[in-house]
Amino acid sequence: QMQLVESGGGLVQPGGSLRLSCTSSGLSLDYHAVGWFRQAPGKEREGLSFISHSGASTTYQDSVKGRFTISRDNAKNTVYLQMNNLNFEDTAIYYCAARDSAGDYSDYEVESDYDYWGQGIQVTVSS
Repeated sequence: QMQLVESGGGLVQPGGSLRLSCTSSGLSLDYHAVGWFRQAPGKEREGLSFISHSGASTTYQDSVKGRFTISRDNAKNTVYLQMNNLNFEDTAIYYCAARDSAGDYSDYEVESDYDYWGQGIQVTVSS
């Protein structure tokens, strides 16, 4: 069984940065594609960024392209989401998710693609 835990959230001013981490306990993240999602108050959960099991392939949604960077360190069993130039609309609960992936793909972009989820972590952008 895989358990995912997010960390690194918190309160940040507009224009600031945060780095979220997603660490797996139990099963290794090797050969698992990972995605970051978020859910803002009153809105549906949306996919943000996705990374293949090797890290060679990444995908970003337009809302975060150029501001967010996804990466992974399989030796540390961790996937990161570097978030720069944050704005009020980035306030949400952020989730990481993982799925088995024999192929080195990063195009798993919807919730139903994923088998394992973290509990979520709050990111608040406020002045």
